[in-house]
Amino acid sequence: MKIGELARSTGVSPRLLRYYEEQGLLTAQRVGQGHRRYAEDAPAVVGHIRTLLAAGLSTSVIREVLPCVAGPGLELEHCAAPVLREQLRGIDSKLATLQSARTALAALLSATER
Repeated sequence: MKIGELARSTGVSPRLLRYYEEQGLLTAQRVGQGHRRYAEDAPAVVGHIRTLLAAGLSTSVIREVLPCVAGPGLELEHCAAPVLREQLRGIDSKLATLQSARTALAALLSATER
């Protein structure tokens, strides 16, 4: 399928599809005059990428996780667990830092209102 067809079927712009390709998340074959041709499963791959991005994963992490995707749905094999666990720990750490900052800021605000 051509890039325009993939863009229409996924709702993702051609520019973003090229970015996914640059990041090693999506592959295309080059045919006549350098035009891109994507495999039949490309819409599913783009869907996986969008779902993983929505979960807050970076493209470099997604590149690690994509080989662990099984089937057309986003079913992950066990090989994704260590990477996802590490990402979850990072988010938990950021949340704890934000909660501390919020508590400190609320105390400062409270002190200004006395």
